[in-house]
Amino acid sequence: MAFRILCLVEEGGYASELLAARMGGLDSRDAGLAEEIVLGSLRLQGQLDFLIGRFSGREAARLDAEVRIALRMGIYQMRYLERVPPHAAVSESAELVKQARKRSAVGFVNAVLRKVGREPVAWPDRATELSHPAWMLERWERQYGEEMAARIARANLVATETYVRGPLPNGRGSEGELEATDVPGCYRLLDGDARGLRIQDIGSQSVVPLLELEPGQTFLDVAAAPGNKTAQALEAGVRAVACDRHFKRLTPMRALGCDLVVLDGAQPLPFRARFDRILVDAPCSGSGTLARNPEIKWRLRPSDLADLRTKQASLLRNALERLAPGGRLVYSTCSLEREENEGVVEQAPARVLRLWRRLPGRDAGDGFFAAVLTSD
Repeated sequence: MAFRILCLVEEGGYASELLAARMGGLDSRDAGLAEEIVLGSLRLQGQLDFLIGRFSGREAARLDAEVRIALRMGIYQMRYLERVPPHAAVSESAELVKQARKRSAVGFVNAVLRKVGREPVAWPDRATELSHPAWMLERWERQYGEEMAARIARANLVATETYVRGPLPNGRGSEGELEATDVPGCYRLLDGDARGLRIQDIGSQSVVPLLELEPGQTFLDVAAAPGNKTAQALEAGVRAVACDRHFKRLTPMRALGCDLVVLDGAQPLPFRARFDRILVDAPCSGSGTLARNPEIKWRLRPSDLADLRTKQASLLRNALERLAPGGRLVYSTCSLEREENEGVVEQAPARVLRLWRRLPGRDAGDGFFAAVLTSD
């Protein structure tokens, strides 16, 4: 299962979505191991590809994708997991290559993996050691300093903690042990599972309180799907309108009981009314979520940020036109990149009340940026 998912990620899929869609039939322990192999192999891909080259004498990028993925999985299990016997990792990796109709590579995979041990490695550079693209680390060093950039990168190499949003309205509890956080209604899962609770990262749950919602206010969520922040806003008793470009993404939000509108927020919004509170949780690079979505760091390119910034600026500008005088708008991203954050807000025709940020390695959960704006 891990091998199939990683092959689909190689073709452009997203690991978290694929894991959620395909794990239902597995025993919980098998599902946990598959998830660990998938996300661990992606988080440490830079290290694993260096080791493939070191042990084989061939660049990982030049290998067939199935062979490269099987080697990453095997090396990850042998170096970083405690309870997988090395011989099992070797034999299973060779079998995966065989099943992928790459029989000619079976001997190669066996030979490479039999050289793998747990001895310390002298990594050739900082990017390989921290398993991040060099350009990304350099950007973070310029913006946050060398020490903080390293803390961010190291936080992205370990499994994320699970946070949930209070009991559901039907009163069901959790099968796990919960610990309250400093964000009202947000709990950290200490043990067990989050059955009956809505999983939502603590960074995500920290954004809505910036709106200072009150009962009866009109609230517009411009890019609402999958609906976690809309649901959190509804807890305050607001009258909400939630929007998204795709009807399919809005459909699961019907249970929230608010108005749903299909629209492209990058175009002028089709509302006559003005709203007391607006949330623009903009689509972004996701560079604050790399522990949870590690494949992003291997796909993202610096040139992507300019395109994202253009779309984000349009979303914010159009949303501000529907903000009531004296209202409050929060622009947020789960990005660490200045172009998507301060660079967008600086263009906005509004007064900035507050800039706010969470960083992996310093704050719990994913990285987030938010700006609180008002119209006079």
